[in-house]
Amino acid sequence: MKISNTKLGYCLSMTRLRDFSILILLLFSVGSFAQNKIAGVVTDGNGKKLIAVEIYNKTSNTKVFTDALGAFEIDLKKSGSFDFVFFKEGYSIVEQNSITTGSTLTIALTKINNLSEVIIKKQNEKIFALHKLKDIEGTAIYAGKKTEVVSINKLTANKATNNARQIFAQVVGLTINESSDGGLQLSIGGRGLDPNRTSNFNTRQNGYDISADVLGYPESYYATPTEALEEIQVVRGAASLQYGTQFGGLVNFKIKSPVKKPFEFTSRNTVGSYGLFTNFTSVSGTNKKFSYYSFYNHKQGNGFRPNSEFESKNYYANLNYQLNDKTSLHFDYTYFNYLAQQAGGLTDFMFNQDPKQSNRTRNWFAVDWNLFALKLEHKFNNDADFSLQLFGLDASRKTVGYLSNRVSSSDAEGTVRDLIVGDFVNWGAEARYLKRYSINDNRSAFLIGAKYYQSKNTGLQGPGSSGSDANFNLANNEFPFYANQSDYTFPNLNLAIFGENIFKISSNFSITPGFRFEKIRTQAEGYYRKINLDLAGNVILDENQQENNVKDRNFVLLGVGLSYKPQNQIEFYGNVSQNYRSVTFNDIRTVSPSNVIDPNISDEKGFTSDIGVRGQLGNKVTFDASIYGLYYNDKIGEYETRNPNGSAAVVRYRSNIGTAVTYGFETMFDWSLNKTFFERKENFIWNVFSNIALTDSQYLKSDAPNIEGNKVEFVPLFNIKTGTGIGYKNFMSSLQFTYVSSQYTEANNSKTDINDNTYGIFGEIPSYYVADFSASYKWKKWKLEAGVTNFTNNSYFTRRATGYPGPGIIPSDARTFYTTLEFVF
Repeated sequence: MKISNTKLGYCLSMTRLRDFSILILLLFSVGSFAQNKIAGVVTDGNGKKLIAVEIYNKTSNTKVFTDALGAFEIDLKKSGSFDFVFFKEGYSIVEQNSITTGSTLTIALTKINNLSEVIIKKQNEKIFALHKLKDIEGTAIYAGKKTEVVSINKLTANKATNNARQIFAQVVGLTINESSDGGLQLSIGGRGLDPNRTSNFNTRQNGYDISADVLGYPESYYATPTEALEEIQVVRGAASLQYGTQFGGLVNFKIKSPVKKPFEFTSRNTVGSYGLFTNFTSVSGTNKKFSYYSFYNHKQGNGFRPNSEFESKNYYANLNYQLNDKTSLHFDYTYFNYLAQQAGGLTDFMFNQDPKQSNRTRNWFAVDWNLFALKLEHKFNNDADFSLQLFGLDASRKTVGYLSNRVSSSDAEGTVRDLIVGDFVNWGAEARYLKRYSINDNRSAFLIGAKYYQSKNTGLQGPGSSGSDANFNLANNEFPFYANQSDYTFPNLNLAIFGENIFKISSNFSITPGFRFEKIRTQAEGYYRKINLDLAGNVILDENQQENNVKDRNFVLLGVGLSYKPQNQIEFYGNVSQNYRSVTFNDIRTVSPSNVIDPNISDEKGFTSDIGVRGQLGNKVTFDASIYGLYYNDKIGEYETRNPNGSAAVVRYRSNIGTAVTYGFETMFDWSLNKTFFERKENFIWNVFSNIALTDSQYLKSDAPNIEGNKVEFVPLFNIKTGTGIGYKNFMSSLQFTYVSSQYTEANNSKTDINDNTYGIFGEIPSYYVADFSASYKWKKWKLEAGVTNFTNNSYFTRRATGYPGPGIIPSDARTFYTTLEFVF
């Protein structure tokens, strides 16, 4: 086929014209994109360029920082005018309003010496007013989810002992197991979830797992010291898609970042009631591309009951290196070791007689924790981010003591103690890639990630020595016929792939669907000892029963979140996500005289949902109000019954009880009175807050006797925390009141028998109230803190333990005083 020269010329001309048009379009697009920027430099007014100045975009609730030359560049997706706040600690705040795209700014911050505590808090509050996570943080998506952020620098509280009642005061609906061990462990739950060692949340530090075993033993024996924290991030059940399947969601402890100067030294020393002494010492700094933050924390005390002494050592190091403008490397190491004597539990009769008493002198608990993490962060361009985190744990927990479910029985030296030893060796890797893109000029984002996790843990149970010391060695020669003996290895494997996408339908409405694929393989290899006695106490059967149980399952979780922002700082949100709780062989095999586990116990499935509204009213009020629902199928719980293994003893039986639902209304309201009535008084701050959760629950159906229609355990109808904070210049104070109504501890809703002097493991947790006061004063490089917790000296408890640290009622602390002296150089 021949083509004429005329036609050929015409085709070439059209091709050149098309290429030229595309070139013009590209140039125009690049030019338009370049105009959708605001750039500039920040100095100290004397020509010195300021690095790490925070530039907060009030219009879009985003922030950037100046680079090593004091320069900044803000990419905006459309033209318009924007409001900015420029902040650096030790300098005055500068606000720039109605800045149009394409502008180039020169900002001068004035150095201020001896800032008052009130002014510092006001500066921080101005930038971090919203107590929620942004839609996108790093390589994570939180759009449409119920999120809460505890900003530690705003708290006037007992940080030295991790007082959870004060630290989590503005996180709605949490139930807390309180103890007197100086805050060495954290036990929080909520919405019908057992608070014990926070095992129903995915617990992380700087984004990596810190629990004993996410699959086989999801309990947290290590709690990051509050004095080292920048903030605590709480994401409710919808976190199941990105962080794991737990019904509770995510709790992430974010440790302080290195300061932007070469060196800073901080020392905090605390003394308090009942022999409490703590020391927290940290060093931090930045030198060119290298930065670091490290702390050492020592605690010791006697507890408010006899036989409650404890001592702990905690070391942490964070090393960071900025390879280039787009890539950085971060390494964390955490060491935690403690030994605590445990006073044991009480019966209801003993508690009402004297909550400070103890009849256990030989119970001990020891933890040794080594955490490692290495994280690589890379920014491909302005629209794509990647992170890869490797993490590992090498740890152990050991317990020895007298665990009779007859709590009032005496603990005589010379008798056998129960010894339980667990070793946890696990590692994992989590990779995330987040890509931002535009649809019809609306900014959307896509996240894809994967997690690999494997562990090989061991669990040993056997006879402990007849002495009173902290001896964690087996005493087989001393007690050859100890029945509750077992030795297991738990090789577990988990592979997960997850993804979420923010579809920005319009400038104020987004839909965020997501998925998570899980492969879970749990295994138990080992033996348990079976001993039968005749009526005369003679051994007629003594053998080891070998087991090799494997459970392998694959499933997909789905969810979706909605977000509607009708105006700046107001948001309506909603979500629904599937959840899953893996039952573990480690839970099944451990034997306790007070607690028996159904050998056919299986996984728990269900979903969570939130619908709410949150935001700010001007600069005076912050609020979050929502309703929620949790649906459990094959819910795992406990109820009182005769021991099904043949013993006549009454025990708490743990099994799949049935189908249950928990639902409620939660609201948090924080009102700045000084901005409402005293706005001109710069050195005065006054706020009030209320945190109210109204919760109900029901077992919809159950095969267990007398359960259907009952309330779900660990669900108080009213959970109220309210308080106020007042400050003037360098003086700050806070007053907090907590009220929690009664709650059941097992599914058959046993009532409390105040005359019970045998068990103490059955019945309600009665309603209680408690009040706390804290204050601080800052002078130059020194800061003095003091306070009294439970200043009304109420006698109450928050837990009926079936094993350690009981069994029985675990009384909460009586009135406690503390004083902290801080020095920063």
